[in-house]
Amino acid sequence: MAVQDGSYERLRVTGCADEVAYVQACLRLFFAPGADITDGRVDVPAPTVSATPITAAPITAASISAANIADIARLNKVAVFLLKALKRAPAGAAPAQLSEWLDGYRRRTMSMNAACIGDSMAIDRALRDRQVDFVFLKGPLQQHLLYGDHFMKPSGDVDILVSPARFGQAREALRAIGYEVAGKSRSVWWVRFLGEQHMVREDGARASTVDLHHRLQQPGSPSPRDTDGFLRRKREVEVAGAVMPVISAADTLLLSSISVAKAFFNREPCAGYVCDVRASASRLNEAEQQRVLDHAAGQGLADTLLLGLRAADVLLGATNTLLSDRTTRILARIDNADLFHMVMAPWLASLRWPQRRHVLWELCGREPVRYLAEAGWAASADLSRRIFERPAMVEPARSEMIKIVGGTANHASER
Repeated sequence: MAVQDGSYERLRVTGCADEVAYVQACLRLFFAPGADITDGRVDVPAPTVSATPITAAPITAASISAANIADIARLNKVAVFLLKALKRAPAGAAPAQLSEWLDGYRRRTMSMNAACIGDSMAIDRALRDRQVDFVFLKGPLQQHLLYGDHFMKPSGDVDILVSPARFGQAREALRAIGYEVAGKSRSVWWVRFLGEQHMVREDGARASTVDLHHRLQQPGSPSPRDTDGFLRRKREVEVAGAVMPVISAADTLLLSSISVAKAFFNREPCAGYVCDVRASASRLNEAEQQRVLDHAAGQGLADTLLLGLRAADVLLGATNTLLSDRTTRILARIDNADLFHMVMAPWLASLRWPQRRHVLWELCGREPVRYLAEAGWAASADLSRRIFERPAMVEPARSEMIKIVGGTANHASER
């Protein structure tokens, strides 16, 4: 599980049911700007937790904590979504101090992502010069394609994918422009089982980080059968006069669902990834939705996709589309209320999490042969980690710290 900051314990103690509901209401307002969900009130409603349209139950802004909302939004990487939603809400919908904090968060996100875009352009030139086929994952480029805005979520590093055969060449190309492999990611566990390495370049007061991938999922959840296909299906976008490769629309939806499954496995908040699932899926017509379902099945990720889609329906409301119709069977033993809190508030002590092997069984489509293969891979990875990884205290880089009103400095990069 990822390193947790002090806000986890505070949120666990207080529960923050009203604040969690407030964040959900803002997200639903963001994705349904035409819906009159406030019903003439000056406060944002708390939707009933379900995969159905919103039922308004008002919360007054005075009754909730701005600091707790900030923590929940930051941990889920949805603070800018709240900022944009509240601009469409009635006056007084935001608690005192929250608007100021959200504005500051947005400015810091713009600064961080602008630097990330500059790093991406340098990386693009270096890999093209070496004729290394690659594609950018996540980050500001994806955010612009999904939301028309490069600055929706903070990106503290650049994620790129190459084929396993070109992994070494890509690493050398990055070294040629000043990047070096971070010590913690030199081990067999990182390179073989996680399929990635962190590379860092010190640039005065700022460190630039690249996550170089040749795999797209951690052991314990199904991986794509054809990772190189993400390279073959890439598309290009123009940024500041440079043409840069990003993954296809269908693969963006799959990758977002992979990220949800990974967060679910690690019991981390992941509403930001769920928003990406909804933003990706909402752009597809019915024929495209069927092609995505077929594409996911071909990659062995049909149930991973359904988990992402069900999480989106529970968090943001069902869309009554072909994709939504298929989601109810995945993790059916977990009711909507629990799944919602597993997505947005996994720190709650009351949650009854399914065993990880049961989740893997479902994500493998309940296919015994595939399940045994994935479980064996996960067991091998765990053994490797025990042998090659030494426990260490990990602290966020100073450039990735964001100060919260009434809270502490915390990590804010998009993973």
